[in-house]
Amino acid sequence: MVFVDEYPETSKLVRSEFIVAFVALGIGALFGIVQALHRTGMFRGFVSSADYYTLLTGHGVLLALVFTTFFIAGLFAWGVTNSLDRELPQRIAWSAFWLMLTGTVLAAVAILGGVFGAPTILGHDLEADVLFTFYAPMKAHPAFYVGAALIIVGSWIAGLAYFKALWGWRAENPDERIPLKTFMIVTTMLMWYISTIGVAVEVVVFLIPWSLGLISQVDPLLTRTLFWYFGHPVVYFWLMPAYLVWYTILPKLAGGRLFSDPLARVVFVLFLLLSTPVGFHHQYVDPGIPEGFKFIAMTNTMFLLLPSLLTAFTVVASVEHGARQRGGQGYFKWLRSLPWGEPAFAGCMLAGLMFAAGGFSGMINAGMNINYLIHNTLWVPGHFHLTVGTAFALTAMAISYWLVPQITGKQLQRRSVAIAQPYVWFVGMALMSNAMHRAGLAGIPRRTAEPTYDEFAFEGLVGTVAEMRLQIAIGGLLLFLGAVMFLAVMAETWVAHRGGTLSVNSDFPAPLSGPEHSPRILDNYKLWTAIALVLIVIAYGPPLAAMLADGITMPGSPPIPV
Repeated sequence: MVFVDEYPETSKLVRSEFIVAFVALGIGALFGIVQALHRTGMFRGFVSSADYYTLLTGHGVLLALVFTTFFIAGLFAWGVTNSLDRELPQRIAWSAFWLMLTGTVLAAVAILGGVFGAPTILGHDLEADVLFTFYAPMKAHPAFYVGAALIIVGSWIAGLAYFKALWGWRAENPDERIPLKTFMIVTTMLMWYISTIGVAVEVVVFLIPWSLGLISQVDPLLTRTLFWYFGHPVVYFWLMPAYLVWYTILPKLAGGRLFSDPLARVVFVLFLLLSTPVGFHHQYVDPGIPEGFKFIAMTNTMFLLLPSLLTAFTVVASVEHGARQRGGQGYFKWLRSLPWGEPAFAGCMLAGLMFAAGGFSGMINAGMNINYLIHNTLWVPGHFHLTVGTAFALTAMAISYWLVPQITGKQLQRRSVAIAQPYVWFVGMALMSNAMHRAGLAGIPRRTAEPTYDEFAFEGLVGTVAEMRLQIAIGGLLLFLGAVMFLAVMAETWVAHRGGTLSVNSDFPAPLSGPEHSPRILDNYKLWTAIALVLIVIAYGPPLAAMLADGITMPGSPPIPV
């Protein structure tokens, strides 16, 4: 039976969440190509350099916060329902959806208000040119901060729906192991609950009162630290859903089975333990943090290589098993037997390949000494376009080709466009990210509409600066084309009529090594959550105590107008 017929209520919820995610993807992609053309000097007729920062904020918030959160909520709703064989508690799930949507609208209105004349509302100009990293002293309109808070709180309530479904299932199946998809989802949400405490405190306790004028100043180092307490774990909030797809769906698409259920569970437990106490590696140049705690963050970050390497081994082994089931032979010739003409499979595989490259550049970001070479340069967006911009985004688009027919009951339309789209995205990202990394090594800064200085000439280590800019522009155009191709396929599929027999289903073959081979202690969420909290106290307790010793808002800074 098709998922939409078996679980109509959850299917309606997933469709609603995906629609918001896809709209955010389209608007964010449009902002992205305008930035790429403006910054590289290829075409500057869309916006002024002042409004460039508004689009940069919108691009980051819509893609890194709205697109990701809504798509993950839809994917998780499908995953819990599919693996537990029960509808989600609808009242809780829909409350989360409407709360997140309200927050999205508030934040979007605040961001776009600056482009259309910045009207004064609640005594403040309606604008939010604070970029995705919205910490003090740059100030946005209160509506932006309230919107961000509602998105976070809505995601918490969405997680409650998953946990309530799990508790109901466990009451009926007390001796059963938690199904793998649900295990991954609730582990991700536990990590999310822990990591979003920082940004919730930053926004609710400091930034909203500060933006309303209720307090005159805040401590920029404290708000920056609270943001980055959340700012790196959010990367794993994006990546863990991609891992869920690679572990549970990709082996099926390859024609095989998951290599090891126990290894998958170990990987997600490691992410729960290690994702949060790493945020100081974003603050290596901040003088107010002792070097020893930066070193702890660096060490924890390097430990995160372990779950990534385990994932590479397990996923490749699973895919190879599928290829050999299809008749593949030899050390590498089996790659030819994989279904590269299937858009869902090809997109997930290309996303994984690009993520491997992002992992190598991420090791440079994590190292204390070599980080100084690329800090605040184009290297950094070059890196996270490989992670959230491809590992997550391309996986999300690719798996939508497989999942949307299940939640709509409709055949995928424009299949030839869907087949080409992952390759267009892959080539575009390879070009743009390659040039960004090289530009970062040349010292070209990020976050600026005018990356030139009269007194300084950048020297490209490989190629010229002009060539890098051209490559970024071409890559950006291909990425925008890839987004348009995806959205066109989704739109036509959405409005198509139901008919025929769907070629996709939600049945999954048993892993080669199943949950019975893993120790039951892996399902002990209380233990792993407690250990994660202890690691966080060690990494963050003394530095935060030092920051608060001279007063909660001291040394303070008044808001800086943008």
